[in-house]
Amino acid sequence: MLCFTKTYLSCLLRPERVAVLFAATVLATPSTDAGTLIYDQEVTENVIVGSGIGNGGFTVDRDNGVELGLRGKVRYNASGDPENTFNSNGDGTYTFQAGGYGSSTRAKWNFDWSINSDMAGTSGVKLDDLTYLLEMDFDPASTTNFLSFDPINVSFADHGIGDNLTGKSNGDKATDATSYSQLIGTKNLAQNSWNLDFFDDPTHPFNANVPGTFDIRLTAFDGTTQVAQAAIQINTVPEPASILAFVGIGVCAVATQRRRKSRRVTQA
Repeated sequence: MLCFTKTYLSCLLRPERVAVLFAATVLATPSTDAGTLIYDQEVTENVIVGSGIGNGGFTVDRDNGVELGLRGKVRYNASGDPENTFNSNGDGTYTFQAGGYGSSTRAKWNFDWSINSDMAGTSGVKLDDLTYLLEMDFDPASTTNFLSFDPINVSFADHGIGDNLTGKSNGDKATDATSYSQLIGTKNLAQNSWNLDFFDDPTHPFNANVPGTFDIRLTAFDGTTQVAQAAIQINTVPEPASILAFVGIGVCAVATQRRRKSRRVTQA
């Protein structure tokens, strides 16, 4: 179950967290400069969400005992299957082909996020001891149009949840609001893999076929104090066939112009 659409966001935020998140975002104002980012990293300790999803390729910030990770990932290959292909450029940017799979409106790529509130396993800080801000840019141009919310402190979500001992693909998934509240109150690791098309709405429209750049930021707060922030940029480029078609049109136009010029010279 995916419960983070703009339509339902306000009712899903737990009431006791609304004021905290508002204060954090207004007073702290997350920096566009993420902390000391390190690239092409594995998150601590495993990727616990999904089935068979590999570790690595994450852009990571590890600060104040908290680890935040973001990456891009191929969600639909030519056969419609996911791949452990991250297309990292080694600097916090990731490059994928624009377009959806088949008739789907979903992008061929997902972005994966990982939150570990107690990276070393020594602080005892649980997921719901902090607040978070996930910002997703829906504007393919150089400007931005962010949809922002706390992905953890909500009534119910389908994240993979565990701790530093949870094995690959073995994260717990809540079945209702009660079990979700229990998990984020006792565990320190949450992960998910999302497609921007999940959140497409009139104010944040998404067209997978439009090439562009999409910024994604994930910030953790202790009260109003920012404790960690990771940031990536997804670059989408035209498919090779589209590029060849564009080049072909250009070649034809040049050839036509040359023929016209040749006729004018002959007639003269």
